[in-house]
Amino acid sequence: MKFGHLHGRMRLCWLVWLWLCTLPVSALAEHAIAPTPVVRVGVYTNMPKILMGQDGQPSGILGDVLVAIAKLEHWQLVAVPCEWQACLNALQNGQIDLMPDVAFTEQRAEVFDFHTTPALLSWSQIYKRKGVSIRAIPDLKDQRIAVVSGSIQASFLATMLSSFGITAQLVPVDSFEQGFERVAHGKLDAVAANRFFGDLHAPSYQLEATAIVFQPAQLFYATAKGKHPELLTAIDRHLDQWQLQSDSPSGQALRRWLQKSIPSVIPPMMWWGLAVLLGLLGLVSLVNLWLRRQVTLKTQHLQASETRLNIILNSVDAFIYIKDRQLRYQYANSKVCELFGRPLDQVMNQTDEVFFDAVTVAKLRINDLRVIERGERVEEEEVNRSSDGLVEHSYVSVKLPLRDAEGHIYALCGISTDITKRKQAEEVIHQLAFYDPLTGLPNRRLLQDRVQQLLMTLARTPQGAALMFIDVDNFKDINDTLGHDMGDALLRQITQRMSECIRAQDTLARQGGDEFVVMLVDLSVQPDVAASEAQRVAQKILARLNVPYTLGNLQHQASVSIGVALVDAENPSREELFKQADLAMYQAKAAGRNALRFFNPSMQAKVMARTTLEADLRWALEHDEFVLYYQPQVNAQGQTLGFEALVRWQHPMRGLVPPGEFIATAESCGLIVPLGRWILHTACQQLVAWASQAPQDQWTIAVNVSAQQFRQTDFVAQVQKVLQKTGAHPARLELELTESQLVDDIPSVIDKMGALRDLGVRLSLDDFGTGYSSLAMLKRLPLNQLKIDQAFVRDMLKDPQDAAIIRAIVTMGESLSLDVIAEGVELTAQRDALLSLGCRYYQGYLFGRPTAQPTPCQM
Repeated sequence: MKFGHLHGRMRLCWLVWLWLCTLPVSALAEHAIAPTPVVRVGVYTNMPKILMGQDGQPSGILGDVLVAIAKLEHWQLVAVPCEWQACLNALQNGQIDLMPDVAFTEQRAEVFDFHTTPALLSWSQIYKRKGVSIRAIPDLKDQRIAVVSGSIQASFLATMLSSFGITAQLVPVDSFEQGFERVAHGKLDAVAANRFFGDLHAPSYQLEATAIVFQPAQLFYATAKGKHPELLTAIDRHLDQWQLQSDSPSGQALRRWLQKSIPSVIPPMMWWGLAVLLGLLGLVSLVNLWLRRQVTLKTQHLQASETRLNIILNSVDAFIYIKDRQLRYQYANSKVCELFGRPLDQVMNQTDEVFFDAVTVAKLRINDLRVIERGERVEEEEVNRSSDGLVEHSYVSVKLPLRDAEGHIYALCGISTDITKRKQAEEVIHQLAFYDPLTGLPNRRLLQDRVQQLLMTLARTPQGAALMFIDVDNFKDINDTLGHDMGDALLRQITQRMSECIRAQDTLARQGGDEFVVMLVDLSVQPDVAASEAQRVAQKILARLNVPYTLGNLQHQASVSIGVALVDAENPSREELFKQADLAMYQAKAAGRNALRFFNPSMQAKVMARTTLEADLRWALEHDEFVLYYQPQVNAQGQTLGFEALVRWQHPMRGLVPPGEFIATAESCGLIVPLGRWILHTACQQLVAWASQAPQDQWTIAVNVSAQQFRQTDFVAQVQKVLQKTGAHPARLELELTESQLVDDIPSVIDKMGALRDLGVRLSLDDFGTGYSSLAMLKRLPLNQLKIDQAFVRDMLKDPQDAAIIRAIVTMGESLSLDVIAEGVELTAQRDALLSLGCRYYQGYLFGRPTAQPTPCQM
């Protein structure tokens, strides 16, 4: 069965040890000399779960597991003896670091942190003094019951008695031992304890276990809130691994403390009895008659005991059953029969396939075989569905093997407690506590928790993030004029629209009233880029929320003001981040509403400049402000073979703008695709103009293709359409691709390049040597040319490594029958050195600067 945690909402801890594992060797060496961590552990006596060992270390089931983890993690455990409530106080005050045997509750989760995988599953039970009649919950009326102060048994038992309308005297004690002792001495009638301690100690105190079982619980190790997340992370890592191993330290601890040896002692009186029997051989017949009588009496007693046992098992508020090795039901109490809707004779010898759906049957079989085949004791939370899949219940189930006299497993016994209503109540409480009832969005409390978790993870997982405060403009007027129902309807529609504008990993929350907050994550670590990404989301929200709303029979126009604060990874502070976003939102209000403002003035200025640049680029594209410049490409004899087309922006105010100042912005706002189409069309028109005269009719034009442009599904069709529309010769057109465009989806890239080659277009790999290309990949690509990046050419005369790289590229090109051209050639010495290395084609200032009117090289 799928194991689900009862406590649902757990805090994310810092994965410190995982971070250390990713450090370089030098950093690990620095950490290797760090002192052994000292962990102060609170230890109170609660056998067999936790107690102080003779060696001064924690002992018991949870103590042994913790000692095993400490040994693997190189912790130095310092056991601090204390009573239960004193231990909890010391943990909260920071006097100890770790506390075992803590059951999870929502109240404790406010002050303590818990790991995820339960260390132990338990439940509570009532133990009574002999002679006290307690068979069911109503018998607790007017009884004096010992409960440990501050324990989960005390609070849950009080609530349970109150729900039944039963009045009982709950007497607080300091420990289970004290409670058992007072009951044994007749000062109290019964005691509430966990089943581990009770089953182990009840015989020594002459106490008896009752059929009253309550409060299934998951037990954890706990730390103070926000302290020592690395301890909980390490504990989870080992518990996750050990639960899959029967011979793990946790399995060994369970067997060590729960398996009790039964001494075989022959009373001295039996020897006397044997001597008497040996002396009375003549009375065998009389003895036989007496034995027969005893057998009859024992049989009657057993039948009466079986009847009483059935009455007890059928009255227990739990599902009790036995399955044989073929997983067929051999016993089921009345609760099981009631669940299946069949009498016992129709349940016997049936398997789970008759009662549950296929998914449930598969999960049940996995756990049942752990018991039958491996002899494990299984304690799990199960979610079971009926055979039609319509009814679903959650249970806490305990399954253990039944063995014959020779120790062979012949069946399993299971006890399942229905916790469906409690889990549903927990889900309702969680929904009310963390979600807004009007919009269904996370509320302020959950938002703050998620923001805090984000800030805590920045050190180990660097990422850009931003917080947006969004306030509906003039919302009070809507409530005053249209009524609160219309105001609520508007808020729900705004919620729906904003949800469509953000990604799944982002968080949209409602602060309250007409205020919303968006937490953006996984942004760029570069503040300028992160601001641009946040700006696009905010502008998308502004535009989406400006569309009129339908409120009843009315059309209503609404807008919002947005304030944005970028998360500062250097100094993360939740309170400061909220203040900054709030201030930025009020600046947007002051700017006239329906606006966006960043908290950082300089960032706001950059965003505004970028917004202006994007608007100017759109205008430039629509009004033909771009021009192409051409730089010649020559051979070893200085003959012009063609040109590379380089775009320039003829700005009416700023003059000629180089591509370095606008290409990145064009790529980020999506304008690079239409700009690329314009460049390709203009270059082809130039080829047509040259075609009528020699030697221009043999010149080629190389056009750079952006990654976004190349990824267009119809890119090949676009190129074909331009060639057909302009009449340009395909063989004179050369498309330059970069290595970064070729690393994703290689088969698709090769197909697209092959289709371009089929059109007759030449393909060149630009900036070769700076990306990720390999010889294995290059031989698969239908290329015509490799272009040596100018970074290698610039320093080749003084850096032998650059020269060696160029020689390798030239050799690789020759082996693949590819032309090799070097860009950035500015000196004659560079040209001569390239020629000596075998490179015969060049481009650079030595042969000509980019000009609007292409002219052949003059050398």
